[in-house]
Amino acid sequence: MIHFCKKLPRRIGRLALVAGLLASVASQGRAGNPFITSIYTADPSAHVWADGRLYVYPSHDMDPPRGCDLMDRYHVFSTEDMVHWRDEGEVLRADQVSWGRPEGGFMWAPDCAYREGTYYFYFPHPSGSQWNQTWKIGVATSSYPARDFKSVGYIGGLDGKAMIDPAVFTDTDGQAYLYYGGGGVCKGGLLKTNMLELDGAMQVMTGLVDFHEATWVFKRAGTYYLSYADNNPGANRMRYATSSSPLGPWQHRGIYLEPTGCDTTHGSVVEYKNQWYQFYHNQSLSGQGTLRSMCVDRLNFNDDGTIQTVVQTREGVAPVGPAPAADARLVKIPAVGGVVANGASLGDDAGALGGRCVQNLHLENSSVEFGRVAGAGGDGRVSIGIHYAAADRAKLKLMINGVDYSYVNTPATTGWHDFSGLASLTVTLGAEGTNVIRLGGGHGGVNVDYLTVCPL
Repeated sequence: MIHFCKKLPRRIGRLALVAGLLASVASQGRAGNPFITSIYTADPSAHVWADGRLYVYPSHDMDPPRGCDLMDRYHVFSTEDMVHWRDEGEVLRADQVSWGRPEGGFMWAPDCAYREGTYYFYFPHPSGSQWNQTWKIGVATSSYPARDFKSVGYIGGLDGKAMIDPAVFTDTDGQAYLYYGGGGVCKGGLLKTNMLELDGAMQVMTGLVDFHEATWVFKRAGTYYLSYADNNPGANRMRYATSSSPLGPWQHRGIYLEPTGCDTTHGSVVEYKNQWYQFYHNQSLSGQGTLRSMCVDRLNFNDDGTIQTVVQTREGVAPVGPAPAADARLVKIPAVGGVVANGASLGDDAGALGGRCVQNLHLENSSVEFGRVAGAGGDGRVSIGIHYAAADRAKLKLMINGVDYSYVNTPATTGWHDFSGLASLTVTLGAEGTNVIRLGGGHGGVNVDYLTVCPL
């Protein structure tokens, strides 16, 4: 019986420790931090829409990393209990933006807003190869919060330099405001009711101390709050200011989120089911500042409205409702249904489904391929779940019908026989049972137990 532990040296380090803790807290009914581990995500913008779910719109750090120029392929995630998160799938990529930078990439921190039946997805993206001189705030629209977004252009009348991190706040009177900021300058202004044009000139937000980027505005008990990242070298913090007006002037209130272990910081604040939350990112999963992961912890206020320092946790937040019911449409595909190649093999393991799993995927060019996978019908979106065991951090290359879906992370479980690992991603399958799912190895050891396929 061959197992990876006989092939690879064990590393006892921070990454393995973090992954082990994530597995532990998941068993305690919490998602853990980071709460999304299958792909790398950063700059989370959180919103609650009329369907009662909480949605997060992050940027996506592509793997392997080259830097912020490679960021692309926005995904959306949602939950109804703050523990069980669903990847809603990819909603936009650079090559779908007709006016965008020819080389692509540079899809940085986004946001989303809703008005009269339409969702508006705002994203910063350069229009030319001289990226830092040609920033624009693009807009994509949809009738749904997490699919079918189409690029419809960009907001005119902005200056093009350091025009990043758009945030849109809609006040209780229905007026929407656009904010953005980079290079030490934060600006805000009114949006017209079409949510695509400015209603007057943008204004510099005054009263902020050590502003860097990552503007976020929310309202609580009649007070407006503006949070942002500061310039603390190599370890940005989140500061905040308050005002009686959504455009200031602002009064600086201090630091409320200390460094997260990542050189950058970016976050959002949202109330969901009578509890306030702070979303942010760190690099605890990868150990690299260019491969970041979303986290969430409780946000609490003092009686005078000031924000208490956020306590960053590994276990994440408690559930705020019952776990979603199991979906009867979910289909399991056992390891024995796959065709292994280039050194990958099927081996016995009593802990795996049916007592068999795919092994030796640490070998270069190794792979397992599952053919004749049924589709979902409808718009074709399905959640692919990879159930696995691993003793250290690894990743698999995911190919669907020949299309490269990049890497899917497989953080460590407690060992090669612990098949509690789950890496999931939403993809598009054809309706007929001729789909092919291929997992490519050579990027660390992982034993694959089975796949699940479930329509969204």
